[in-house]
This record gives sequence, structure tokens and C-alpha cells, in this order.
Amino acid sequence: MARINNQLIILGIDTSCDETAAAITIGRRVLSNVIWSQIEIHQPWGGVVPDLARRAHHKHINEVINNAIKRANIASKRLGLRKKISLSNIDAIAVTQGPGLAIALEVGIKKAKKLAKKYQKPLIAINHMEGHLLSAFALNSLGKGPFTKAKPRFPLLGLLVSGGHTQLVLMKDFGQYKLIGETLDDAAGEAFDKVAKMLKLGYPGGPIIAKLAKEGNPKRFELPIPMAKDHSLNFSFSGLKTACFYQLQKIPEEKQDKKFFQDFAASFENALVKSIGIKLKKAIERYRPKQLVLGGGVINNLALRQEARKITKKFHLSLFIPYSKLLFTDNAAMIAVTGSYKAQENQFVKNLAKLDRKPNLSF
Repeated sequence: MARINNQLIILGIDTSCDETAAAITIGRRVLSNVIWSQIEIHQPWGGVVPDLARRAHHKHINEVINNAIKRANIASKRLGLRKKISLSNIDAIAVTQGPGLAIALEVGIKKAKKLAKKYQKPLIAINHMEGHLLSAFALNSLGKGPFTKAKPRFPLLGLLVSGGHTQLVLMKDFGQYKLIGETLDDAAGEAFDKVAKMLKLGYPGGPIIAKLAKEGNPKRFELPIPMAKDHSLNFSFSGLKTACFYQLQKIPEEKQDKKFFQDFAASFENALVKSIGIKLKKAIERYRPKQLVLGGGVINNLALRQEARKITKKFHLSLFIPYSKLLFTDNAAMIAVTGSYKAQENQFVKNLAKLDRKPNLSF
């Protein structure tokens, strides 16, 4: 079996929401990370339609897995590995068990169970959010990444900001986590999408609002910074969303020019980012972590990354962000990398028949 430093070759599968994803990793090295995006399918509806997501996963999962294997072999050839990677000679399969859309998760789990049974491979069930947490530990095929030279120093704080979740997680070691803050209603990604829908800007809202915000004045519209005076580490964005709705009611559509959209986007983004920053500061002051990692699709937002950098600099902390933007969004490489850590602890599924989706899975 061709390996690097005796690390396992793992196939990762993720169908947690609206991305059909498969990846091949060797330990923490990502040889391939294939993502089939469903954005065009869901755009007309302004959000993810679960049944359409399920159908798309069914249609593309085989193609995505085959492409992941094909690309992994191209990478392995560059690395000088002699044996060709195939489903018959991988060491294990890692699949997202939750959280996510139930009928979407089901597609990936059924496929993983089928492959595990057919090729007699051990299966590893993965928490999708743990995948986001550990995405900063992934290395590219050449072995380079945020933690190439740096070693994790615990306790480590994770800020996870995605379409469905906004969480602060204290990591005491691999596999040892404490959820110290989470959203009480809408996640940050949902807030971006809903405000973009109010503005009739399209879907997904995050990239559209971020692009407009770059040219806007964040002080033009007075929007509340959510949970600013709350002593907990939890998040809430429904109030901000409601404030945006009422602000928009005051301004006739004929006065909503390009500058208006830029300023409103900047004002909204500023309020949301400041809210996350306040909670991040409180978490650092309360738990005194030694490092910070970011994960989740919303960390694509430049203003959020800049806020995190400013805060970590203030507290003299090292900040670690995944080496590729493909690791920000939902992907299977982070699932496979997380699987490699679980494999080291022999955390394999003991009974395939009993493995089921857990749409509300948490830390």
C-alpha cells in the first residue's frame, strides 16, 4: 500500500446541504477535494430546497467520487507514489453524519455504507462542524499548510461561521471539545442570505453583500450590533435582520440607487462582524486560549477575517485559517482529515446497519 509516513488513505464524503463533495487524503495531506455546487439549482428559490438538494446529490455523487479518485492519482503521481489509488485499496471511508439537511445527509451515508460493505473498508462517522474546526489543520498535497511548522497549543479556540451555524468551540485536544457559544436563532450565513433577499440581490447573499460593502459607507445606516451587552458567548442575528427590514421600509425603491445598496450592505456587514468580534474578544478573555482557528463558509468574508486578525493581534495570539478557500465552504477534504484523526483513535463505526443521519448533531 502506497503511504506517506504510514498515514492512512481516506475517502471523504459530504452531502450535508447543497454541495456534493468527495476527497482523498493521506493523513492530513489533501490529494483531491472535489465539490459539485448546487447554487444554480437553488438560486431561483432564494435558498436551499431540501428535495432538490437530495436529487442533485443522488445524480452527482458517483461522478464526484470518481473525479476525486482521478485527481488524487494525478497528485500522487507527482509525489512519486507507485501504487494507483482506487476504492479497493483505500484504507477507510469518512462520511458526514450531521448536522445538516436530513434528506441530504442520507444520500452520503447510504453511499458510504454501500462502498464500505462492497470493498470491506472501515467507516468513520464525522461531525460536520468538527470538520470545519479541523479544516485549518489540512495540508496541501505537498504537505504545506497553516500547521506545517506550527504545532497546536491547547486550549485552542475555534470560531466557526457557516450558513447554518455560528459557534465558538474550545478545543482541549483532538476529540476533546466544549461548545461555549452558539447562535440562538439565525446563523451569520442565514442573515446574509435573508438581508440579500430583502434587497432583492440574489442568492447566495454573502458574496454579493461583501462585494457591495467594499465600496460602501458602514456609518450611513444605524443598525444595532446584536448581543453587544449580553454577557454570554452566544450569538443572535434575528434582531439585526428585523432592523434591516424596518430600515428598508423607510426608503422608497426609487431612491435605492447603487450607492444606497453599497452603504446598506456595508452597514449590515459592519454590524454583523462587530457582533462576532465582541463575542470573540469575550471568549478569549474568559478562556485564555493559546491559538485561534477559523472555519466555515462565511470566513470567506474579508471584513470578518480582518476583524479576527485585529483581535488576535491585540491578544498576541496566532491565527490559523485553512490554506485554501475550497476548505472554507462545505467540502469533503475536511471530513477526510477529521477521519484521519479519528482513525488514529480507532473510532470506526462498529455496526454499519445502525449508522444513521443526525441532522441536529452538535459538539
